[in-house]
Amino acid sequence: MNSSSRRRRPTAAALTALAVAAGATACSSGSGSSGTEGAGSGTYTIWDPYPQFDKSSAWAKLLDQCGTKAGVKIKRTGFDTSDLGNKTLLAAQQGNSPDVLIVDNPVVSTLAEAGVLTTTDDNKLDTSKVDPNLLAAGQSGGKTYGTPIGANTLALYYNKKVLKEAGVDVAAVKDWTSLTAALEKVKKAGKKGITFSAIGTEEGSFQFLPWFWGAGGKLTELDSAQAVSALSLWKDWLNNGYAPNSVLNNTQTTSWQEFAGGDYAFAENGTWQLANAKKAGFDYGVLPIPAANGGQAAAPTGGEFVTLPVQKATGRYAVSQRLATCLTSGDNLYTTDTTLSYVAPTSEVQDKQVAANAELKPWVVAVKAARGRTSDDLGTKYPKISEQMWKAVQSALSGSKSPKDALTSAQSAVK
Repeated sequence: MNSSSRRRRPTAAALTALAVAAGATACSSGSGSSGTEGAGSGTYTIWDPYPQFDKSSAWAKLLDQCGTKAGVKIKRTGFDTSDLGNKTLLAAQQGNSPDVLIVDNPVVSTLAEAGVLTTTDDNKLDTSKVDPNLLAAGQSGGKTYGTPIGANTLALYYNKKVLKEAGVDVAAVKDWTSLTAALEKVKKAGKKGITFSAIGTEEGSFQFLPWFWGAGGKLTELDSAQAVSALSLWKDWLNNGYAPNSVLNNTQTTSWQEFAGGDYAFAENGTWQLANAKKAGFDYGVLPIPAANGGQAAAPTGGEFVTLPVQKATGRYAVSQRLATCLTSGDNLYTTDTTLSYVAPTSEVQDKQVAANAELKPWVVAVKAARGRTSDDLGTKYPKISEQMWKAVQSALSGSKSPKDALTSAQSAVK
């Protein structure tokens, strides 16, 4: 083991970072313990953030199949996404980490910096086929700590009927100027423009990031002119009635519900709404979020990483590696990512997904341009940056501060 995989006691800073970096969506919590046994044990533990899948699900059956292939039994526990990171840190403190951990990608760097995870150099997981921009979400300090099981991101859903009635050609929406012009036409036609989530949580930062990055903003410079232009865009939309004041309290779910009512032209939302889009009862399309001056803005990557936590019994790593490899093999990735409404992390499986479902094509394009929130070695710095970002968004959109003053305060708080 190199120094990156030696056991260290997780710090208070790591616990705080996890509390902020918890995933934007949550399900009911599972329960259980790792029960990690000696290296010769026939039972291996897997923790995941999918408590919605019971023992009869395709996911649980896949875990069992991978266990059978590796010659071991699987003890699987599904936790709420917001609980999983903290439970993992506690298990590491107690010396009973799970053998395989599937965790939301922003949490990977926090666990890595706390000394909880092995690197791919140590555990020999093959990441050679993974798209580099997706793999970056699990990298810290020049090391890689796992492999993505799938990814999702954000784009713009649009209502074809609303745009047609407003005389908007969606093909002409290529930058912020043309998008804003489209919103103006929609409003004049008596319909509603765009809805999104600007709530004061990670969801708000998650939805603001494509505009922030699309302006050329950097997370280390929240008060840059580019950042101010992005927040000013949102503020102007509210001032002109192109976006509703409800965005201040909207989650991604309530924002979607507004769009599903049929009066909005656009909604910023994710891959996970595809099934609901088909139920909405109107023709829709998907448009990559445009950058300020044209082209596609980078949106943040969602999704989980398969990681191997540090174990006292190092003889367990070989089997754990086989389990992780089985879960992320091509055929299994296709099945799993279809179940989770994820885009696969490899071009090979992405092509297979699009061949089976052409509606995934714009999402594959969006995922290929996406960016990890903790990339660029931000690691545990990201949660603090994100918190100040969503506070700035709230301050500006509510009118308590100008976009410039809100972001200046945010940058000062980060420092």
